[in-house]
Amino acid sequence: MTDLVNISNEMTMSSVEIAELCGKRHDNVMIVARRLKDKGIILAPEVEEPYISGKGRVANRNILRLNKTESLNLVANLSPEFTARIIDRWQELEEQAPAKALHNPDVLRALLLDNVEKVLALQSENEELKPKAASYDYLSRADGTLCITDAAKALGKRPKDLFDELKAKRWIYRRAGNSHWIGYADKVSQGLLDHRITEVTKADGTSKITEQVRITSKGMTKLAETSSGLFAAE
Repeated sequence: MTDLVNISNEMTMSSVEIAELCGKRHDNVMIVARRLKDKGIILAPEVEEPYISGKGRVANRNILRLNKTESLNLVANLSPEFTARIIDRWQELEEQAPAKALHNPDVLRALLLDNVEKVLALQSENEELKPKAASYDYLSRADGTLCITDAAKALGKRPKDLFDELKAKRWIYRRAGNSHWIGYADKVSQGLLDHRITEVTKADGTSKITEQVRITSKGMTKLAETSSGLFAAE
């Protein structure tokens, strides 16, 4: 008989079944198999197996349990004309393997342990993401806007680094001859940025109008997610 799949999902075919498929005596099959073992072509170890002899007595004999490559090499050296028969048998075994594996306690135990490990890994990952998710949710629900300097502090960055990042991602730019940062129209229309125009009174009593680009709560959430790697950089 042929083994079912083992835990590593490698199927084997016994030298007994190969002898039956090729119409050969098992002891003659073993002679050829041992010759191939001496050459290193077959690596499977011999194992002892009980069987019922022709006289109805229980006896023991040495057999080999060969993988697909080893069994084909054995048949090619034993009776090449039976190679196609062995290939057909392997196809049958491979088609039956998934269903048979479900009745193998060792395979079921391995699958269960694998699933438990995956569930535990997902639970651990979810626990790690909870604080980040909570902070993103807070930012998305927060009212008002932040200047870029304050936004950098909230994101744990240096203001200069955030300015450089926003410039590189085409969130902000400067007009020629103007020192003020301005938000790109598409980022403003997406609700990521906003502009605040303020009238400032100078020391001499005159006033001037200043313009400041500010990051909205939606923009803060987007930047936080991008920094954490949840979104690809723009």
